[in-house]
Amino acid sequence: MKTKPLANQVALVTGSGRRIGRVIALTLARAGANVVVNYNQSRREALATVREIERLGVESMAVRANVAKPAEVSAMFRAAQKRFKRLDILVNNAGIFFPMRWDELREKDWDRILGVNLKGPFFCAQAAARIMERQGRGSIIIISSLGGLQAWPQYMHYCSSKAGLIMLTRCLAKALAPNISVNSVAPGTILFPGENRGPEMEKIIRATPLKKAGRPDDIAEMVLYLATHYGFITGQIFVVDGGKSIP
Repeated sequence: MKTKPLANQVALVTGSGRRIGRVIALTLARAGANVVVNYNQSRREALATVREIERLGVESMAVRANVAKPAEVSAMFRAAQKRFKRLDILVNNAGIFFPMRWDELREKDWDRILGVNLKGPFFCAQAAARIMERQGRGSIIIISSLGGLQAWPQYMHYCSSKAGLIMLTRCLAKALAPNISVNSVAPGTILFPGENRGPEMEKIIRATPLKKAGRPDDIAEMVLYLATHYGFITGQIFVVDGGKSIP
C-alpha cells in the first residue's frame, strides 16, 4: 500500500492472533496503523502476528484478555493506552461458533457464547469509547455475521448472539455520536486457503449468487474502508456474503 491512510493511528483488534482477526490486523498495519493484537489462548500465533506487523514498519504489542471478563478487558485497554497514549480504531472481532441442537443447549452454553460474542464486545466498546471521547474522534467496527440476519436452527445460540451484536451496533452508534462512529461487518461464508470445502460447503456456495465463498481479505478490506471513511457513516451493517442474504 503506497499511501498510509492510518499513519500514526492506533488500532486494537480482538481475537487477532489467528484467522480473520489476524488478516484484519495486518491489513490495518499495512495502512499505517500501530496495532494491539488481542488473544486469549492463541499466544504463539499472536506473537507471530506482532512480529509480522512490526516487519511492516509499524509498532505492535500482544495483550492477553478473555473479552468475556470485564476486568481483563479493562486491563487490556489500560495496557494499550499506556503503550500508545491513544486509540483510534477498535475492531470487535473475537467470537466463538459451535453447533448444538436446541434441546441440548444448556445454560453454560448460552453463558459461554453470549459472554464472548455479545457481552465482550460491549465492554470493549465501552472501554474504547472512554479513550476516544477524550480525543474527540474514533471508529468502532463490530464483526457480526450473516447468522445475525438469518435463522440457522443448529446455531440458534450463535445467531441470537450475533443478532444482539447488530442491535448493539445501532444502539452504540446513537449513544456515542457525534464523535465516534460505530458500524458492523457481517461476513457470509469465508474460506481460508487450503480449507476443505466438503459437500455441505459446496451446497452453500451453489446457493450463493456469486457462486463462490469469500476470502478473509474481503472482510479485512471492508474493515479498512470503515476505518478510513467513517465521517458520515454510522450505525450501519455491511453484509459481505456474495449475495447470499438476498431474499
